[in-house]
Amino acid sequence: MKAVILNEFGGRDVLKVADLPKPEPGPGEVRIEVVAAGVNPVDWKIREGYLKDRLPNQFPIILGWDVAGRIDAVGTDVSAWQVGDEVYSYVRKPVIQHGAYAEYVTFDAAHIARKPESFSFEEAASVPLAALTAYQSLFDAGNLQPGERVLIHAAAGGVGGFAVQLARVTGAMVWGTASEANHVYLNELGADHVVDYHAVGVWDQLKESVPDGMDLIYDCIGGDTFDQSIPLLSTQGRIVSILEPDRCQSLMEQGTAAFYVFVEPNGEQLAKLTALADSGSIKTHLAAVLPLEDAARAHELIESLHTRGKIVLKVRD
Repeated sequence: MKAVILNEFGGRDVLKVADLPKPEPGPGEVRIEVVAAGVNPVDWKIREGYLKDRLPNQFPIILGWDVAGRIDAVGTDVSAWQVGDEVYSYVRKPVIQHGAYAEYVTFDAAHIARKPESFSFEEAASVPLAALTAYQSLFDAGNLQPGERVLIHAAAGGVGGFAVQLARVTGAMVWGTASEANHVYLNELGADHVVDYHAVGVWDQLKESVPDGMDLIYDCIGGDTFDQSIPLLSTQGRIVSILEPDRCQSLMEQGTAAFYVFVEPNGEQLAKLTALADSGSIKTHLAAVLPLEDAARAHELIESLHTRGKIVLKVRD
C-alpha cells in the first residue's frame, strides 16, 4: 500500500511516500480502506520529535490519527461491522507507528463509528480527534451544564470550533477569542460573544463582560493565555487545557479546579457526534483538502497556527 512515512524525526522534508505491506486486522479489529485522513497539529509535533519521550514510537512511522473510509476486512471477534460499512475514527494506538496517512489502517472495532451520512469522507475525516477532544474537555473534564458561561480560546481552530458548537448545543453561554477575521465565522457557529485576542485591554474587556467570572474556561493556546485566564474564573469555575498538564497540576494543588485533557479513542462518543452531525447540530469547516502526496504542504499550512477549521488529505475517491 502507499503511505507517507518518516524514518527519522525532523522537518517537513523527512516525510516520504513509500510502498508498505497492507496491514492485517487482528482479533477485535477491522481494516479500513482510507478515503481521507485528517491532519492535526499533533502530527507535526510528532514529526519534529517533540513527543518522542512522551509517546512510545517505532520507525517507520505513518502519521495521522483521523480517518474516514470503508471497512474492507474484519478480524475475528468482530460482529458489529461488515465489509463495506462507511466509518470514521480517531485511530491513535499505544505505539505511534501505523497511522492514517496511508491507503489502509487497522484499528479496534470498539472505537470506530458510522460516518455521518450528511458529511463527505473528507468532512468526516476532519471530525474525530478535534471533536472528541472538545467533547471530552467540555463534558468529561469540565462538566459543562446548560446556562453556564464558557470561554473558549482559539475558538476558530479545529478543536475550538467544535467546542463552540457543542457548548451551544448544551445550552451554555459561549464566549470565544479569535482574530477579527474569524468573528463572523464564530457567530455562525453559535458563539454569543467573540473577542479579538489582539485587541488592547482584551483581558479587561472579558472581565467587564462577565463580572462574576466564567464557569468554564477552555484553553487551546497555553502559555500566557492560560495564566491570564485564571483571574477570569468564577468562585466555582473550572479551567480545562489541552496544552498545560503541569500548570493544571499546580493549580489543582492550590485548590483551583484545573484539568488537562489528552483525547482518548471512544466509539460511543463518536457515535453521539455522528448523530449531532446528521441532525445539523454540528458542522465542520475544511480549510484545505490536499492529495496524500502533499502531506508536507499540509504540515506547512497547519504549522502556521492560523488555520480556520481543518486540513484533510484525500487518499482515494
